[in-house]
Amino acid sequence: MVISYFGKQYFKISQGDTVIAINPPSREVITKEKMPKFGADIVLISARHPDYNGPENSSFGDRSPFVISGPGEYEVKGISISGFGCESMIGGKKIMNTAYLIDDDNLKLCFLGAMSKDLSLEAREGLGIPDIVFVPAGKNFLGARDAYKIAMSLEPKMIIPVDCDDVDIKAFLKEAGEEKIKPEEKLTIKKKDLEGKEGEIFTISVA
Repeated sequence: MVISYFGKQYFKISQGDTVIAINPPSREVITKEKMPKFGADIVLISARHPDYNGPENSSFGDRSPFVISGPGEYEVKGISISGFGCESMIGGKKIMNTAYLIDDDNLKLCFLGAMSKDLSLEAREGLGIPDIVFVPAGKNFLGARDAYKIAMSLEPKMIIPVDCDDVDIKAFLKEAGEEKIKPEEKLTIKKKDLEGKEGEIFTISVA
């Protein structure tokens, strides 16, 4: 599995021939010229907000994606995806956010989306124990302390803070008792790479 990052909460996940795009921004916030040139088979949208709701930007070449934009159980191209709804706030406005669990029978990825409050009991039970958690650690969402606490409560092997600046990252690492870590260009990972890890923090530079 290869994970690439394009800022905010926009990720590309490649597993074999399948490509998943998570929270691509709309053209209200990013120009077509600056949009990464790739097509996705599946697009996950956490919140109906311009920063995270641009599925139309994930078609390229002969790929036209299957779009998932809310809670439910889905199976696309052999990948199981579960969505769990929760209330959140963006810019002082209440929105509905969806946290997703992606399970391809090899790795379980938990993407918490634009979450600003703790998970419900139902969501926690549904998410289970993921291998990797993507958590919004920016001050406009959970903030460093709550982001780290919630991520660790899911008992993942790896944590990737998202939607945060350098100050937020520094605060997040402080909560974890970690020193500064160097962002990698992308994350290439297999299940065996996570053996023995507990809550290891990983950051990816913007492509």
